[in-house]
Amino acid sequence: MEKFKLSKVKGHSSKIEEDLLAEEIPLTINLNGNELATLLCTPRDLEDLTSGFLFTSGLISNMSDMKHMGIDRQRLTAYVEVSKKNIKEELIFKRLYTSGCGRGTLFYNAHDLLKSEKIKTNLKIKSSVIFGLMHDFQKKSLVYLKTGGTHSAALANDQEILVFKEDIGRHNTIDKIIGHSLRENILLEDKMLITSGRISSEVLLKSQKCKFPLIISKGAPTNQAVKLAQDMHITLAGFVRGQSMNIYSRAERIEID
Repeated sequence: MEKFKLSKVKGHSSKIEEDLLAEEIPLTINLNGNELATLLCTPRDLEDLTSGFLFTSGLISNMSDMKHMGIDRQRLTAYVEVSKKNIKEELIFKRLYTSGCGRGTLFYNAHDLLKSEKIKTNLKIKSSVIFGLMHDFQKKSLVYLKTGGTHSAALANDQEILVFKEDIGRHNTIDKIIGHSLRENILLEDKMLITSGRISSEVLLKSQKCKFPLIISKGAPTNQAVKLAQDMHITLAGFVRGQSMNIYSRAERIEID
């Protein structure tokens, strides 16, 4: 966070005050000697962001696929070597621009969507647990509470939040959660993803890659996100606020209590 002076206007008067703003940097990912993408992000958890982005984009299957990763904070570049060869040619026809703030990029093609596996789980969770987790989730957003300029995401089980990340980009927060989980060998198939932002189709694609059975958000989903959730058998709950929520798919996994 960084302080800036501003002119604060209230009614017919104004005064000079200081305000905290969220930091933003451009992180370029250089993969096997080629520039892959530049992510607009906060300057924290860059290793997790890089590995999570590569995983959800289908460029690595696990951490062992990476031969080397280094973050140059002066050049704002992540240098990554992966064992996969001819990766530049493979990506030419796979780029998909996302609906995030700025112009985000994922790497998928139609074949990726056709081969998507349906989520199978015996997970059941009480509605009161979801409301409690969302309450705890919102209290953890310290940078947001000070600046109002970040999104957040969390990984949770049926008892508590296990991992929490913030960033200026809602997709970045999810990639940071996934990158951290890869590094710590955390099983995701029996966990849920919590997010502060709108749930669009690319969030579902990232989630399906990790086999998340349940996504909850205080925001709204898009029509394509709901269709994908129904097709992938992912439980999707939006507008989770206070003691209310909308369940758009696989409602049987949530027990109302």
